[in-house]
Amino acid sequence: MSLREHVLSLFRSAVGTVRPAPMLKRAVKLQGDGCPQLIVKGRAFPVKRNLYLVGFGKAVLGMAAAAEEILGDHLIRGIVSVPLGIQESLQRAGMQEMLLKPHSRIQVIEGARNNLPDPEALRGAGAIQELAQGLTADDLLLVLISGGGSALLPAPIPPILLEEKEKLTKMLASRGAAIQELNIVRKTLSLLKGGGLARLAYPAQVVSLILSDVIGDPLDIIASGPTAASSHSVQDCLQVLAKYNLLQSLPESVETVLSSSPTKRAAPEDYSHVCNVIIGSNALALDEAKRQAEGLGYVALILSAAVCGDIGHVAALYCHLIRLLCLGFAGLGEGPLGNEVRGNLLQLAAELDIPGLNLAEFLQALRGLGPEKPVCILAGGETTVRLRGTGKGGRNQELALRVGLGLHRAQGAEASSPLGRCEIIFLSGGTDGQDGPTGAAGAFCSPELVDEAFQEGLDAEAFLNNNDSYTFFSHFQRGRHLLVTGLTGTNVMDIQAVLIRPKDRS
Repeated sequence: MSLREHVLSLFRSAVGTVRPAPMLKRAVKLQGDGCPQLIVKGRAFPVKRNLYLVGFGKAVLGMAAAAEEILGDHLIRGIVSVPLGIQESLQRAGMQEMLLKPHSRIQVIEGARNNLPDPEALRGAGAIQELAQGLTADDLLLVLISGGGSALLPAPIPPILLEEKEKLTKMLASRGAAIQELNIVRKTLSLLKGGGLARLAYPAQVVSLILSDVIGDPLDIIASGPTAASSHSVQDCLQVLAKYNLLQSLPESVETVLSSSPTKRAAPEDYSHVCNVIIGSNALALDEAKRQAEGLGYVALILSAAVCGDIGHVAALYCHLIRLLCLGFAGLGEGPLGNEVRGNLLQLAAELDIPGLNLAEFLQALRGLGPEKPVCILAGGETTVRLRGTGKGGRNQELALRVGLGLHRAQGAEASSPLGRCEIIFLSGGTDGQDGPTGAAGAFCSPELVDEAFQEGLDAEAFLNNNDSYTFFSHFQRGRHLLVTGLTGTNVMDIQAVLIRPKDRS
């Protein structure tokens, strides 16, 4: 098998293991006949035909299908807000297990085209808000949450209009705001985020099942924390807006809401009626990919499940790691060049400050590999792109192209470079099947592809400067280097994989 086939297999297995139905069924059970109880990760909740369900996010349709199968007639009514086109996409892919059965008690509302709030998502949020407001102390509300939930649960605080909030979010994203910063602003301006949904549902018991797409799994950040107490104040929101020079260009409605809200954090609210449970995350997907890689004969190492930061710095980190591995294959890992690359890696890691990454320990593990086996490095997380151009792409495609270009340059700068003696492929893909406003989930890249592009008169750097990675990859073999999966029905951030083997062993 080719490296491309191997890395595609690893990505698919990683996504497969975080499919929503298996994860939900591991976390939730219905026990007992006369006085049934809903058992969620060891906690028991009485069920007496008082059970309602709401959900929002890219993985929620499959979660809802599994939940209805478990709950049966105990479920009275449900509403889920899911991405536009997901039912058709899953139907086309033959993923029937992620679709609701005919005559389901759960209403499906599709919206958030290109992962941006829109009128349909607003309609879904309104229906969920109405259901939650009507609950009593005798009711049990099961809330299904996954990545993409922020865009699918837009309910701006009046008088803010949806278009105004969306424009502000786009401006923040274009200036390089991280997902955590975006969510601080979103929930400050929202009725349902920042614990708003839980407050509306009070005094009903709320049980939230959460598929995390955020580094560190912070409950108040995933989907902007609709059922978790917010750890941020209006002051935090103002600081984010100031950081990106947006305070002077806010819509009047946003200024009105911000000025009428207390700037200091209020006393902690009582969320004793809420039980929040994380049922899946990026780390689970990476563990499965590692198992699969080892089955294919690779020495597999997980770098981190929390890779984040500026995409240029992250690409440089991967380039240095790959160079170090190739030097190791050539028996030069402990020489002057190896020491230089190692030093650059440690400096980059300090700048990026990736949570939980112990690079010194990881480099020690690399030292002990030896040249006899191909190597697979796996990682997950979410990088940050600063939009400078008008092209088409996403952070995964841009990361793949940046790594390919970086390796191509390193190969050209070193006489008889060890990179030229290795077969290398780098993949970066979104587990949700989406990467920016494109039909791809990500891309594969190699130094050879960038070299081929230059020979055809295509300047990879120019494409990057215009944030046009999708167009770059589309030039080759009908987009063969694009990772196209369709909507997957799940979402646990991005996955990156590097496969390396000596060419004479391929």
